[in-house]
Amino acid sequence: HVARAGIDVVLVGDSAAMVELGYETTQPVSLDQMLHHCQSVKRGLDYVREHRPLLVGDMPFGTYEFEDTDVALKNAYRFVKEAGVDAVKVEGGSAARAEAVKKVVEGGVAVMGHIGLTPQAISVLGGFRAQGRTASRARTLVDEGLRLQEAGAFAIVLECVPENVATTITETLEIPTIGIGAGGGTSGQVLVFHDMLGMLSHPHHEQFVPRFCKKYAHVGFAIQSGLQAFKADVESGVFPGSDFTPYAMSDEEKKAFDALLQVDKEERRRKLEEASKKLTQADEYEQLHLYGSDGKGASSN
Repeated sequence: HVARAGIDVVLVGDSAAMVELGYETTQPVSLDQMLHHCQSVKRGLDYVREHRPLLVGDMPFGTYEFEDTDVALKNAYRFVKEAGVDAVKVEGGSAARAEAVKKVVEGGVAVMGHIGLTPQAISVLGGFRAQGRTASRARTLVDEGLRLQEAGAFAIVLECVPENVATTITETLEIPTIGIGAGGGTSGQVLVFHDMLGMLSHPHHEQFVPRFCKKYAHVGFAIQSGLQAFKADVESGVFPGSDFTPYAMSDEEKKAFDALLQVDKEERRRKLEEASKKLTQADEYEQLHLYGSDGKGASSN
């Protein structure tokens, strides 16, 4: 659907942990799980010939933060070789994170950065909170953007930051920015698929849709309505009915089938009678030889 809509970039985000796997945060999702999701999306995109979006895989928490940047590169290679992505995304703009980005880019894998609200770091940030709302923190975000650009990132996601801050970062950088809850001054926009379509697939998202997310559909209600209608039709006997029972036998085959069933029935009756007869004979033998003809077990020497 995304490809057919002409969307330019498909980001397989670690938000799948929440909207697909039912976790409370993005942190628990594993590398193998993210590869599985990316593989599935890649196969879907391959079916659409008229438009091919850029496919970006989100590197999950714990796969690129190490001082040994070879770990990040090794895991990035898995995204490319096993999942077929065009690029990977990493969160954070610290000097250490920039070193990891540089290592991955020099290794031949394109990297999208992500600053502002970085969901993988909510333990440090204190929850899902907007970032860059003070002058000093906003200036830090500008520096982080420049640092990631210098490290070789081809684009940067700006999440949950004031519009003026996102606009400043966009105007400062030479690479494109992708905003989510960052106003209209970024180069592009991204939203979580399930949020924008109103899929209601996770309790958190059902109760709280981010203020920055415009709902373009209410798919969740349509799904629920359809399931309830199915349940009602089954319980009332309306479904499947003749309209949805398309497969039938010819009259000739029906007669042949009935004849086969009759033969089977007679064979089962014959076997049952034989078994009953053998059981009766066994009882008679036991009565005669073990207990005597009078059944009282009397004997003499």
